[in-house]
Amino acid sequence: MFHPPVPGYVWIVGAGPGAADLITVRGLKALQQAEVVLHDDLAGRELLAHCRPGTECLYVGKRAGNHSATQHEINWLLVAHARAGRGVVRLKGGDPSLFGRSGEETDALRRAGIPHEIIPGVTAACASAAAAGISLTQRGVASTAIFTTGHECAEKSSRSVAWEALAQPGATLCVYMGTRRFGEIARKLQASGLAADLPVLIVSHASRPNQVIRTGTLETAAALAADAEDTPSLIIVGEVAAQNRALLAYSRPPALAHAAP
Repeated sequence: MFHPPVPGYVWIVGAGPGAADLITVRGLKALQQAEVVLHDDLAGRELLAHCRPGTECLYVGKRAGNHSATQHEINWLLVAHARAGRGVVRLKGGDPSLFGRSGEETDALRRAGIPHEIIPGVTAACASAAAAGISLTQRGVASTAIFTTGHECAEKSSRSVAWEALAQPGATLCVYMGTRRFGEIARKLQASGLAADLPVLIVSHASRPNQVIRTGTLETAAALAADAEDTPSLIIVGEVAAQNRALLAYSRPPALAHAAP
């Protein structure tokens, strides 16, 4: 159920992978009613055209090595604008609950007593698989999908990702934010038992006009990732990735009429 605007309310909205028409209807309603929008780098900026006149749009994006606002500052802005009685949208690329730091933001809102709602979005792994024309799970090929990050928080006190535990035969491994380290990650996966010729897809700018799909194997991972470095990319490792090869002879489907929400 969509919550109508009330003074001092916050919606944490998943914008989806980038294409403006992949936001949910509920997320679009929140965006259209917001008085303040705090948006990320990966949340399609075309969506801001759906804000009502006079909406204050604040860019608070974070990319590797280039943060326009710290997480503490973002939390403060959410609380401050809500306490001023405004309806606030925190617009995030993909789904806010998957490597989107929504937990830190909802904690800050709860501590401040601010009413809020999380509106999910299409996550990058699902969007990238769809862009490549594959399924992350497939009967007889992969019965498990694993989502992990290749870029860990510098302040994290616990151990790094246990790649040996994630190197599961018959699974599809989806690596977020991993292009800078994927050569190293691929070596760890091979050392943990995965074959050097296991198929790999790297989907950059999924769902956008400049989308690029790169194909290779764990053996060619370093060169593949270097070519995609510094672009928003999702890495898919597993036998399902080979299904993309059968699609290369087909052209892209025509654009949907009236695609914008």
